[in-house]
Amino acid sequence: MIIEQELEKELLKAAKSLYGEEIDAKLIQLQKTRKEFEGDYTLVVFPLLRSSKKSPEKTAEEIGNFMEQHSEMLDKFNVVKGFLNLRLNQSIWTDFLSHVMVKDNYGFQTPGSMGKVMIEFSSPNTNKPLHLGHLRNNFIGDAISRIYEANGKEVIRTQIINDRGIHICKSMLAWQKFGKGENPSNSGLKGDKLVGKYYVRFDQEYKQQIAELIDNGADEETAKKNAPILKEAQEMLIKWENGDQEVRTLWEKMNNWVYEGFDQTYRSIGVSFDTLYYESNTYIVGREKVLEHEQHPSFYRKEDGSVWIDLKEEKLDDKLLLRSDGTSVYMTQDIGTAILREEEYHCDSYYYVVGNEQDYHFKVLALILQKMGFEWANDLTHLSYGMVDLPSGKMKSREGTVVDADDLVDEMKQTAAKISQSHGKIDLLDKTEQEKLFHIIGLGALKYFILKVDPKKRMLFDPEESVDFNGNTAPFIQYTHARICSILRKSAYESVLEVDQTAVSLAKEDRDLVRMLYDFPEVIKDAALQKSPALIANFTYDFVKTFNHFYQNTPPIVKETSIDIKNFRLNLCAKSVELIQNSMSLLGIDVPERM
Repeated sequence: MIIEQELEKELLKAAKSLYGEEIDAKLIQLQKTRKEFEGDYTLVVFPLLRSSKKSPEKTAEEIGNFMEQHSEMLDKFNVVKGFLNLRLNQSIWTDFLSHVMVKDNYGFQTPGSMGKVMIEFSSPNTNKPLHLGHLRNNFIGDAISRIYEANGKEVIRTQIINDRGIHICKSMLAWQKFGKGENPSNSGLKGDKLVGKYYVRFDQEYKQQIAELIDNGADEETAKKNAPILKEAQEMLIKWENGDQEVRTLWEKMNNWVYEGFDQTYRSIGVSFDTLYYESNTYIVGREKVLEHEQHPSFYRKEDGSVWIDLKEEKLDDKLLLRSDGTSVYMTQDIGTAILREEEYHCDSYYYVVGNEQDYHFKVLALILQKMGFEWANDLTHLSYGMVDLPSGKMKSREGTVVDADDLVDEMKQTAAKISQSHGKIDLLDKTEQEKLFHIIGLGALKYFILKVDPKKRMLFDPEESVDFNGNTAPFIQYTHARICSILRKSAYESVLEVDQTAVSLAKEDRDLVRMLYDFPEVIKDAALQKSPALIANFTYDFVKTFNHFYQNTPPIVKETSIDIKNFRLNLCAKSVELIQNSMSLLGIDVPERM
C-alpha cells in the first residue's frame, strides 16, 4: 500500500541519518496503531537497537524527533515503551479521500484480469431439499466467488448434482411403494420436499424391518444388510446403471421435481451457477479413466473384482474405486468431474467448498489424479468448513430432523417483519416495498450470521440473535447504511463536492473513518488469501461502529456552518455508503436505503 511504502522510505532515511549505516528494510516493522493510543502507524523499534545502541525509548524518541523535523508525512508522535506511534499529516488523508471520490468500486479489481478459477459449491443430492447445512455451503461458496472476482479473478461457479446412487434409489423405491401417484401438483409440496419426504419414509421402513429381523433372531449387523427394502434399493441401483427403462423413467421424473424445487430455493437466497455437472454423466468418465489406468502399479483388483488404489506409500488407506458389481463410488465420479472440468475450462485453480468431514476424501482425490499423471491436480483445493449445529443438536436428513432452507428463510423474513414493524419506521412504504424489505433484512441476517464466523470453525446457529438490530449483525449494518443515506438525502448531496482541504481540520473521528476506507482494499486481498468471508463481515461491522462513533461525536453534518467541513464530511458519508454497499455485496447481502 502506497502510504506504508512511503512511510517506510522516510523511516529508513531517518535511521540511516541518525545511525550512519544502511538499514535493512525488513527491520522497519510497521503496525496499525492500537485504538487506545494516538497515531496512525506504530514503528516497532526493537529491531533497530543494534544500530542505535540505545534504549528502546531513546531510539523511538530520536527517530520521532527526526521525522517531525524532516518528513512532511509526520504531524506528531508519541512513544510508548519500545513503540513509536506516528500520526500522519492530515493532508495525506484529505488527499486520499479526494483521490477515491472519483473512483467507482474502490478496492475492486477488474474480473478476469488476474486469471481464472472454478469454485464448486452447493452440490446437493437429489433425494432431499436444501437444509441449513447447505445454506452455509452456498453462502460461503457464493461469497468466496464474489471475493475472488473483486481480486481480479474470472470465476466459474459450478456444482455437481449428485443425481445417482443408493440414496437416490431409496427415495425412488419408497415413492414407488407408498406414493400412490403423489406429485408436486396434487400434493402442494415443492418437488424437492416431496422427494425428501419419501427418503425419510424409506428410513422408517428400513428401521422397522431391521427390528423385525432382530426379533426373529438375527444380529444387528446381519439385519442391516439383509433388510428386504435395502436389497430392493440395491437392485434398483444396478438396474439404473444397466439402463433399465422403467427405472430411468422414474429417476428422470423425480429428479425433475427436485430440480424445480432447487431452482426456487436458489432464486430466493440469491445464488446462481455458471455451469452444472451431473454425477450421472461424470461417473462414466471416471469409470473409464480408472479402467484406463488399471495397469498403473498403484491400481489393483481384489478377488471379488473390485478395483482399488494402493496408497500405503503415502501412509493412507487403500481406496475403493469400483465395486465388485462394477458400480461406481463417489470417488469415481469426482475423478471424472475433475477431468471434464479441466478439459472444458483449463482453470488456474479448482476449489471445492465442502464440509470438513470430507477432508480425507479430497486429499485422496488430488493424490489419485496426480498418480494418473494430471499435473493440474496440484491446483485442486478443498475449502473445508465446519458444520452448523442447532441448540437442539445435530441435524439428520434421513430422520427428517433437518432445518429446511426454505422454511428457515421464510422464518427469518417473518422475524424481520415483526421487528421492523415494532420500530415503526416503514409506514411510508407500500405493501410490495415492505415485503421486499423484510426479505432483504431476513436473508441478510441469515447470511451475515453464518459468514461472520470463520469457515473452518464449527458454529451454533441462533435465528433470534441473527436478526437483532444491535451488535454484530446484518440488520445493524443495514440500518446504519439507511441512516447515512438519509443524511445524504437531507443534505441534497448529488455529486463530488469541491473542498478546500486547507480549511478542514480533521477530528480523530474523521481520521479513523478515512483510515478504514484506506484499509478496505487490503481487507479484500486478505479475505481472498485466507479464503474467509468472515474478514469482510467483521471489517464491515468495525467500519459501521467507527461511522456511528463519528456520527455521534462530531457536530450534525446538516447543520455544519463551515461549507468546507460540511462538504468534506458529506464526501466521507458518500464513500462510507459505497464501502458498506460493496463490502456487503461481497457477502451477497443487499442494503436498503430506507429502514
